[in-house]
Amino acid sequence: MPVTNPSLSLAEVAEIYRTPVLDLIFRAAEVHRKHHDPSHVQVCVLLSVKTGGCPEDCGYCPQAARYHTAVEAQPLMAVGDVLTAARRAKDEGATRFCIGAAWREVRDNAQFDQVLEMVRGIKTLEMEACCTLGMLSEDQARRLKEAGLDAYNHNLDSSQEFYDRIISTRTYEDRLQTLGHVREAGISVCCGGIVGMGETEDDRIGLLHTLATLPEPPESVPVNALVAVEGTPLADRPRVDIWEMVRTIATARILMPESMVRLSAGRVDMSETDQALCFLAGANSIFAGDKLLTTPNPKVDRDRILFERLGLTPRPLEVTADQVHAG
Repeated sequence: MPVTNPSLSLAEVAEIYRTPVLDLIFRAAEVHRKHHDPSHVQVCVLLSVKTGGCPEDCGYCPQAARYHTAVEAQPLMAVGDVLTAARRAKDEGATRFCIGAAWREVRDNAQFDQVLEMVRGIKTLEMEACCTLGMLSEDQARRLKEAGLDAYNHNLDSSQEFYDRIISTRTYEDRLQTLGHVREAGISVCCGGIVGMGETEDDRIGLLHTLATLPEPPESVPVNALVAVEGTPLADRPRVDIWEMVRTIATARILMPESMVRLSAGRVDMSETDQALCFLAGANSIFAGDKLLTTPNPKVDRDRILFERLGLTPRPLEVTADQVHAG
């Protein structure tokens, strides 16, 4: 089976995804062990540095200004406060610090200058720096690279066919264009999606096919389970079946063997057994800390216990840096 190959067909991806689940996990685990140390899991922390008030209408997001959620809008954090949070994350074992701002797109103004200063500060801590700020121009991506940014997150969320049922304020092509600007600037690409928004199995397969056939595969593929938030259009969606998460992770691992596959949002509702299945299927990164932007995340102590039980250790920064950058 060709991997990260433009000739990869949708039917080939579907065949992998629909493999009997125990066989699929076994195959993904073999691929994982060939390309990664299965005992290492990269620990990342994601901080919302500008919260709420977003003009977008992403149906899953409590930060959209048009939805009535419990999220209170907060202005851009001070650089010093962000770096204090980064130091704390490093002390707790994180090797990557990600900052997110609820913007539709980056503006060339004093706030962007502050973000660049945050990136430079994170790099002085000898951590990997990642941003998720919305759409980027070529020049903005270049400036982030010059500041030392390692990775940029910009998810496709779902298949192109399902996309406009969730978001109408920007197009799939807009997202692909930003990914192109990130890649051209020499920044590592972090791009994945969300499982459980009401999409079909075919939509998950379509997303994985798109990711695997980009000109270069993302160095990082976050797989998020929808966190249904009261006040958003997807508030009543049931929790996604764990086997769909496992299938998505395993297929991503097989298709993009060298990428980091991140078990991202939704972990707070997963049992230790559920998470162990995801690690077995090829996930090798998590987000730590009490929140993922604005949604709950397992406590650091809970993750420490989980790692000890499964014989996992945080992936050292030198290992991460010597291999592909994760997004």
